Amino acid sequence: MLIKTLPVGQLETNCYVVINEDTLSCVVIDPGDESNVILNYLEDNRLRCEAIFLTHGHYDHVGAVEAIMEDTGAPVYLCPRDDAHMTGDRHYAYLLPEGGRYYDEGDVLSFAGLSFRILATPGHTAGGVCILCEDALFTGDTLFRGSCGRTDLPGGDMDEELKSLARLCALPGDYEVYPGHMDSSTLERERNFNYYCREAQRRY
Repeated sequence: MLIKTLPVGQLETNCYVVINEDTLSCVVIDPGDESNVILNYLEDNRLRCEAIFLTHGHYDHVGAVEAIMEDTGAPVYLCPRDDAHMTGDRHYAYLLPEGGRYYDEGDVLSFAGLSFRILATPGHTAGGVCILCEDALFTGDTLFRGSCGRTDLPGGDMDEELKSLARLCALPGDYEVYPGHMDSSTLERERNFNYYCREAQRRY
């Protein structure tokens, strides 16, 4: 498995391309903007996108979804609690396009010859999820290197955020952490040095 990080858009959202190097098939996580950058990377490396996964519905994580769907024919997945069709909030939730699909806690999806496990991690948004694949943990805006996502926007809840962080910290073993913004980390580093993770472990 190869993971390519493409920071896109004004907020430099981390779009991840998760690649099976044997088959040149891939999954795209959080195509937030600059569809041309993402599509050019896929084309230049002869990659076939099989699915698009969204960690949550904020605009900076979804801006290039329709263009990627149209070009590749790949389905997009989102937790229903971040779908504006369900919430009625079209500003802080994403209006899942026709053909979009839902995933939620405990789902395991197989694409590109890889297995992706979905963890519901509300707090930054009601429908935030993290995605586990082999030794990689894609955390969206739930967990950052040294920090966590803001909870002061509609759908945010700091108590839920801390519960989600406690759950991540309780995962057995260690993982490479690939957040929605800024640099990657490891789960062990965040357990030990991230103030919010330490507080979450203390409380829960």
